[in-house]
Amino acid sequence: MTDLMQDRSNRLKITKTGGQMVTDYWDDVFTAREQGKKVVWYNGSAVNPIFQAAGLAWCHGEAFSARLAAQHLEKPAQLAGEEYGYVNELCSYARTHLGCAVLTQQAREADNSGVVGLVDQQELASRLPMPDFFVNAYAGCSTGQQWDEISYRVFDKKIPIFNVSLPFLWGNKPDAGYLRGQEWEETSRYVADQLYELVEFLEAQTGRPFDWDALRQNMAYIRRASELRREAMELCKAAPTPATYWDWVASIAHINFLPASQELVDYFAGVKAEVAQRLEDGVPGVKNERYRLYFDGIMNWNKLGWLSRKFAEFDAAVVCGRYTHNAFWQEPHLIDTEDPILGMAQHYLICPINYGMGTLKYLMKRDCEDYGIDGVVFHASRTCRAFTNSQHLLARSAKSELGIPSTFFEGDVADASFYKDEILESRLSAMLEGIDIRRARGL
Repeated sequence: MTDLMQDRSNRLKITKTGGQMVTDYWDDVFTAREQGKKVVWYNGSAVNPIFQAAGLAWCHGEAFSARLAAQHLEKPAQLAGEEYGYVNELCSYARTHLGCAVLTQQAREADNSGVVGLVDQQELASRLPMPDFFVNAYAGCSTGQQWDEISYRVFDKKIPIFNVSLPFLWGNKPDAGYLRGQEWEETSRYVADQLYELVEFLEAQTGRPFDWDALRQNMAYIRRASELRREAMELCKAAPTPATYWDWVASIAHINFLPASQELVDYFAGVKAEVAQRLEDGVPGVKNERYRLYFDGIMNWNKLGWLSRKFAEFDAAVVCGRYTHNAFWQEPHLIDTEDPILGMAQHYLICPINYGMGTLKYLMKRDCEDYGIDGVVFHASRTCRAFTNSQHLLARSAKSELGIPSTFFEGDVADASFYKDEILESRLSAMLEGIDIRRARGL
């Protein structure tokens, strides 16, 4: 094996611990009925701390689709969705999860339990328990805002549904800016009011008063975990970086939908400790780091390990990206642990596909400058127009305002058929060669 073919990536070791946490969470979801819990299916924003305080089991649609894709077990669900009538150009997160809904409905009709037995891992797509109700809280994506409505139809329109409306932050008012301005203040209060209505909906569904003390405790855990996560990310401004974008991708599940708990806080304390130790010991996230890149696009879950190794082969460290660094409780200072609803509403609004171009440019420029970025890689996800629509304008901005080159490759979030390995390799190689030429010229 040549040196070029060796795995030069150096992923965080704590990722294995984190993987077991994710497995335990899903096993708990699969057995929710046996535990006597009611089950809510939801999509979009991280409203799960509210569900946790209400004593529910929760299934996040994108998360389960991503898990299937990461384990290369997405095909049964996608086939079920296709046979039901959903075309392959539909968001593959939605199409995969809708296929799971079809399989879950079929399982219920077959044995009246809603859960297929644990016989074969290939049946993972059909193991979700029947939902007792749906909650939709999706920002910035028209598919997401209809997703649960379509699932509602799969289950014969017999399951209650609650929709949280999350307006787009256009940023067109004179005082508009990231986390500031009249638009920001008014929209935040509008969403907060709906969250109080969601609590009333959950009280009606569960037949018991909502536990506000539990929510406060949940958000205290979330805030501390997020602070540790952000502090660990900050350490990666060092060159060479001690951890990469792929490490932050691997911990999205934990900050996005796992239960709020001391275990969650301890996990991110462990992440920060390992990153800090690597920094002290001079251990890089990529051997022989020569290029520092920014990644724009939702993760291609089918190719997570492959992409980590492929970029490292080129001595390229993907240091940060829109999907990881500008999402998932990314502004912990907004969370008031004594009165958390407003801060929660604000986080649901600052989804990375819910901004106008002014804020998107600001965030990308800030991160590229802070992390010393040499080039931008755009993953143009075939079925996620909400993320890809802005990318060519962002590429133009990176070049004109920062002098940073970029490259594009097409893939998808959960459907591997849209991806071609050789296209990424050739385009990445060309961009890096261009960076070398600019360096040689002293530019």
